[in-house]
This record gives sequence, C-alpha cells and structure tokens, in this order.
Amino acid sequence: MKTLIVIPARYASVRYPGKPLVALRDADGTSKTLIERSWDAAMAVRGIDRVVVATDDARIRDNARGFGAEVVMTSDTCRNGTERCAEAHTLLGGDYDIVVNLQGDAPLTPAWFVEDLVSALSAATHADVATPVLRCDGRALNGFLEDRRNGRVGGTTAVFDHACRALYFSKEVIPYTDRSYDADDDTPVFHHVGVYAYRPAALSAYPTQPVGPLEKLEGLEQLRFMERGQNILCVEVEARGRVFWELNNPEDVARIEAFLAEMATG
Repeated sequence: MKTLIVIPARYASVRYPGKPLVALRDADGTSKTLIERSWDAAMAVRGIDRVVVATDDARIRDNARGFGAEVVMTSDTCRNGTERCAEAHTLLGGDYDIVVNLQGDAPLTPAWFVEDLVSALSAATHADVATPVLRCDGRALNGFLEDRRNGRVGGTTAVFDHACRALYFSKEVIPYTDRSYDADDDTPVFHHVGVYAYRPAALSAYPTQPVGPLEKLEGLEQLRFMERGQNILCVEVEARGRVFWELNNPEDVARIEAFLAEMATG
C-alpha cells in the first residue's frame, strides 16, 4: 500500500488569517512556524512513502521550502483541506493507495494516531474514509465547554455506532451530558482528531460533489461524505499521556506552547 501524507495549508483562514506562519515556541525557546511543526509531526509517522505541503500561497511555500519540505502548489479555489488534498494527489500522479490529510493546524498529532488510522482503513474494505477519535477526559471536555461558553470553537466532537461508523460530527459538544467530570475522569464525549485517510476514489470524487446543508451549517468538510451516504470509519486512538489540541484561535497559541513544554519535560 503506497501512502501519501498531504498537509493542506492556506493563508486566508476566516477565523485566523496567516495561521500557518504563526510562530510557536517550545520549552527551550526554539521558534518554529505552525506549518513546520505540522511537517515535523508528519515526518515522525512510520510507513509513509511521501509527505508534501499543499498550498496556494507563496509565503507558505517559501517558508515550507526553507525548512526542507516538498511543496505542491494548488489552486486558490479549493474550499477546504480535502479539496486541496484531492488536487495535490492528482498533480502527483494519483497513484497512491491511501491519502492522509494531516491538517496544518494540528502540530501535536502523535505519529501513532496516523499509523493506527492507515492500518484501520487498510483493513476496513467497506470504509471510504477513516478518521481518529479520542475519548475526552474531564480536562479536555471542560476545556471544550469553556470555549463554547465564550463563543469559541474549541474542537469538533464525534458520535458513532457500534461498528464505529460515524453518525455525526459537530462543533457543539455532543452527546449532551449533565454530569460534572474531574480532570482525569473518562467521559462519553469523543474529540474528533482532524486527520483523515481517504481511498483515492472517494477523494477524487469529493470536489465535484455539492456542498450540503450540514456541511454549510457546521463548516465541517467531512459531512459532505456523510451527506452523500459514504462510510466514515471512526478509529479510536489512545493519548498515551499526550495532550492533543488544534490551533483554531489566537488563544490556542499559549495552550499549544504550554503543551510543547509539557512534552519536553514529560
């Protein structure tokens, strides 16, 4: 199985313009851009044949090439990361068996999340797409709820059936629970990790499909697959003591830098 990782990155983010070039410092003061830290995360994954950054922006291209990344220039009409991955895969010849979308705002993604994802999709012949989910502990859930109370999107949650087929994804915290949880408690809420593994047929068809009402309302690209009746496999992954958080808002910079410091000292 030939596997490609694509890191889609755009400068003109609605919520956080210029996000891929935001500097993140680790415990020893080393500063790297968000896109470089995402590249580092991708390069740590075992069993991958190729890693590329896909962008339409010369500033991101130049920064990525500066730290040694391979860059594929895609069009500025891509509406989301999945469309950008589809275009990049086509430009690279379209001959990979699995294409992984490791989004450029997730520098804390552990390598084993992606490794488990690729392994699960390889085995699940019925699935068109696979994506990781991580059971929230009380610390993570309370952080999500605090963000929502303050009008911020803190992450996406997922619900799925007994066979791990996705039922829905939302920027709201689902399922509802009225319990209070201590920091280390397991909760019934699963954090959707913003990584995808696609079969080439599903990926290549995606850009030609219309945006449905749920994708439009939630702003979640994976809902286009679901609205077309395609099967998304949710793959539960283990944190192994690592904290996972995406960079969605300017407030997340301090959080991620704190997590980078924890990783260095832990």
